[in-house]
Formats: sequence, structure tokens, C-alpha cells
Amino acid sequence: MTVAPELWLQENGHPVTCVEKIRVLQENWSELRDVMQDAFDDALLMGVGEQVMREHLINLVSSLTSPQRSGDV
Repeated sequence: MTVAPELWLQENGHPVTCVEKIRVLQENWSELRDVMQDAFDDALLMGVGEQVMREHLINLVSSLTSPQRSGDV
């Protein structure tokens, strides 16, 4: 099982130090990992190829939009 990163870096390279923010990031990581694992398992059980599903998940993450760039469209 992949654990959340110990260090969360901001855009400027400095670490996030707020305990509450770190807690939320770690909780989000754990929840996301669980949902992705469930989707991955389901896909394989339904006959989707492992590498194909991995590529789909990578493409999904790559397609996420940043709220910081919402006005760039």
C-alpha cells in the first residue's frame, strides 16, 4: 500500500507546514487511493487488461484541471 507523501511541497518549493492542511492532504490521499484501488480491481475482474487500466488511470490524472488555471480557457 502506498502511503501519503511525508512532505507536501508548495509551488515555491517550501513545505506545507499547517497541521490541518497536512491532515486534509493525507486523508484525501488515503480516500483517493482506496477509490482508485476499488476501480482498478473491478476493471480487472471484468476483464480489462491490467496495463490498459493503469494507462486509463494515468490519463485520468493527466486530464485533471487546476483551479488556479480556471481563467486560462
